[in-house]
Amino acid sequence: MTSILNTVTLPTLLLDEQKCRRNIQRMADRALKYNVRLRPHFKTHQSRQIAGWFREAGINCITVSSLKMAEYFAADGWDDITVAFPVNVLEHERINRLARRIRLNLLVAGADGAGLLSSVLKYPVRVWMKIDAGTGRTGLLPGDREAITSILEGVEDSDKMSFSGFLTHAGHSYSCRSRDEILRVHLESVTLLASLAEDYRSAWPAIEISTGDTPTCSVADDFSTVDEIRPGNFVFFDLMQAVIGSCSKQDIAVAVACPVVAKHSDRNEIILYGGAIHFARDSIVIGGGKTIYGELVQVSGESWGEPLAGCYLSKLSQEHGTLKVTEELFRQINVGDVVAIIPVHSCMTANLLAGYTTLSGERIDYFDFRKDYLEG
Repeated sequence: MTSILNTVTLPTLLLDEQKCRRNIQRMADRALKYNVRLRPHFKTHQSRQIAGWFREAGINCITVSSLKMAEYFAADGWDDITVAFPVNVLEHERINRLARRIRLNLLVAGADGAGLLSSVLKYPVRVWMKIDAGTGRTGLLPGDREAITSILEGVEDSDKMSFSGFLTHAGHSYSCRSRDEILRVHLESVTLLASLAEDYRSAWPAIEISTGDTPTCSVADDFSTVDEIRPGNFVFFDLMQAVIGSCSKQDIAVAVACPVVAKHSDRNEIILYGGAIHFARDSIVIGGGKTIYGELVQVSGESWGEPLAGCYLSKLSQEHGTLKVTEELFRQINVGDVVAIIPVHSCMTANLLAGYTTLSGERIDYFDFRKDYLEG
């Protein structure tokens, strides 16, 4: 076992800093190459220290998923922040605190939200209109021109709101299983928004288009109609992204270190201290129709390699993880050892484990949403 695994006593999220930094730089280079603004989504890593690595790559504007997360990063000097979640006007005090200090960009997904926002604002904000480009989660349908026009007119009439443009998240790219499928989703999404923007450009010439999902931003090579991209998961990647085709498994920058607590020789299964409260319940289906929740990797002093063939998390309960392994590895792994598992979904795993330990043993800070929400 390596020294870092020898320090682990509880499920711990390990971070390969070098892979993480490479992922950041690669996306920054893509944005520069395709002449788009990179406004990365920080909900994946939620860390001031990792945010600093983005600064080093030349990033000066960010996306977050909540107003409280915006406050966390604003306190660290980030002053151009988009909250990519439909605005919750019940948090109007927080909205106004932020709008007073920073360039705050908010999302409206309907006429009701825009009207309520206008009524509570004390300081100027910029508004993006959320468009549903096919994900079916939330947002205005591009054909609902009556609602879109109504929102635009309401924003224009407000002395506290200015319109930035149309924003979408092509989340249906997560259903893709090839580069060609990802490219098709990208083309459909950006073509839809470009057509919509063009219809309104004569009255609002400064309209911009913002899109953001890791699969399309990682593989597409045509952003000619796009002004801004907002990927988030790329900072770590995960097994889901590898299956989709966004990355290779060698790009995955996080793994969960889990203590071994039991072995069952009759079924070559090892029980880990690492369950659904650590990994969530995201799964993928691999060859032969197996549903898995993570894959086993071997950690060396510097990093980890490709997942070990035939070794995967097959079941999760609240605290328990069931690791299927080969007969050879079953003999090698003992109760009291610590193993490392690449997660299916790094965003949820990071959220649940609320912190990172680098392979050199450094603890990386994290926005602890649980403590934060309890304190209000």
